[in-house]
Amino acid sequence: MQPDEPQNSAEEFEDNAEVDAAAAEMDELDPITALEQDVLKWKDLAMRGAADLENFRKRAAREREESVRYANQSLLEELLPILDNFEMGMQAAGQEKDSMVFIGMSMVRKQLNDFLANCGVSVIEAEGKPFDPNLHDAVSQEATDEAAEGTVLRVTRRGYLLRDRLLRPASVVVARAPENGEG
Repeated sequence: MQPDEPQNSAEEFEDNAEVDAAAAEMDELDPITALEQDVLKWKDLAMRGAADLENFRKRAAREREESVRYANQSLLEELLPILDNFEMGMQAAGQEKDSMVFIGMSMVRKQLNDFLANCGVSVIEAEGKPFDPNLHDAVSQEATDEAAEGTVLRVTRRGYLLRDRLLRPASVVVARAPENGEG
């Protein structure tokens, strides 16, 4: 039986060689399949590239729109302290509501409010509302029984929004529950 063993090895070798030759022949005989795979690969890459380009265009348009929408933000932020001073002047002039100064300042206030509204600026209404750290800046707390804990009692400086973006938080005094002996 020993003479058969080398013969089996030779037969196995021939079988493996035939399988390898058949596989190589398939690769050589089927260039269309290889080309179709290449076409699919390049088509996929082209589609991905087109999708990336479209996403870039959309993102650039969105950023451009946002840039235009909030272009005046720094100018408006610089205007806010001037508005604060103007409001203090209005309070002082409000002592004599029939005076020409108060009437003139009221007209200017209306123009300023219209201008701000046209720019998309709105005042944050805070008094009597629950404290919101996203919109309010608590400058102090005050013990009281008249309002629920965490409610804004007073606004010490107005806050403003530019459309949906915070320009400046409102500075507020927040209610807290009185401790024993307080109130």
